[in-house]
Amino acid sequence: MSVFSSRAFDGHEQVVFGHDPDTGLKAVIAIHSTVLGPGVGGCRMWAYDDEAAAVTDALRLSRGMTYKNAMAGLAFGGAKAVILGDARRDKTPAMMRAFGRVVDRLAGRYITAEDVGIGTEDMAQVRRQTTHVLGLADTSGDPSPFTALGVFLGIKAALDHGKAGASAATDSLAGVTVAVQGLGHVGADLARRLHEAGAKLVVADIHQDAAARVARLTGARIADPATIHAEPVDVYAPCALGGVLNDRTIPELSARIIAGAANNQLAEPRHARELADRGILYAPDYVINAGGVINIAVEHDAAGYDAGRATARVHGISETMARIFAEATASGRTTAEVADAMAEARIAAHAASRDASAA
Repeated sequence: MSVFSSRAFDGHEQVVFGHDPDTGLKAVIAIHSTVLGPGVGGCRMWAYDDEAAAVTDALRLSRGMTYKNAMAGLAFGGAKAVILGDARRDKTPAMMRAFGRVVDRLAGRYITAEDVGIGTEDMAQVRRQTTHVLGLADTSGDPSPFTALGVFLGIKAALDHGKAGASAATDSLAGVTVAVQGLGHVGADLARRLHEAGAKLVVADIHQDAAARVARLTGARIADPATIHAEPVDVYAPCALGGVLNDRTIPELSARIIAGAANNQLAEPRHARELADRGILYAPDYVINAGGVINIAVEHDAAGYDAGRATARVHGISETMARIFAEATASGRTTAEVADAMAEARIAAHAASRDASAA
């Protein structure tokens, strides 16, 4: 495939392919932007259909991290890494150390962390080869509870926006039904939070054991992963892989709110308008799922990591989401357009300031 002519390329600064034949490592690191700071984004391991799919995923995720970090107010640019393979079968400590060496050769332009298929123990192996890693067990630890918290707060902000004249934020979610698709660390923790707040749940995962475990803990009804988007619910929370909002699924949606942790939920940018035209409120994914990177950013603070400070910053997602919803309603633009404009404005302002200082 041609990287430069790919629709997902979008002006990336650097794309790196890492290979280690001894461990079987095949990795792609995409650095979209370092305007705001070093490119920060997790490392994902997935059994992609082919190499082209892996490259496209890395590019789309990397661009999303640029916008995510900008909207979260972080001094980070956007980047992402993907490792080709089945994390349950192919991953080894030696492979992760090999990945760490690839990261180290980038000399700090990319700082890695965990993502789908990668855990804190894997980051410990990466740390043996490079200092350019966040999300370590002995510092900020697993970022997924913070991601889940941000999504939970974003769902409440979306519900509050739908209450005309509401004077107080939503506390209880009694009477609200939520479909959670994808029950990894983030999806499972989100389901727990929703259950504790009184919501009724419909859940699905490609791994039946994960769905059964969450159902036992929350009383959720298990649905088919292929059709959970069409369930008659109030909120649809995609927490697996991207592209779930597309020409096939959007006409089948019953939910009035889409708010989940998955990256790149829109198969194409035009799908944001299709959702809005159907009266469906879409929470831009890179805004609502920023809790994890906000958490590891605190690890990067000169003052050192503090969980309370991280939690307080994640709560800022509620205010950001409310601002996006209000601006979209007032302007007639989609929530995705509003979020993109806000992120791009911050990046442009920082670039202008940097260029003025260098002049």
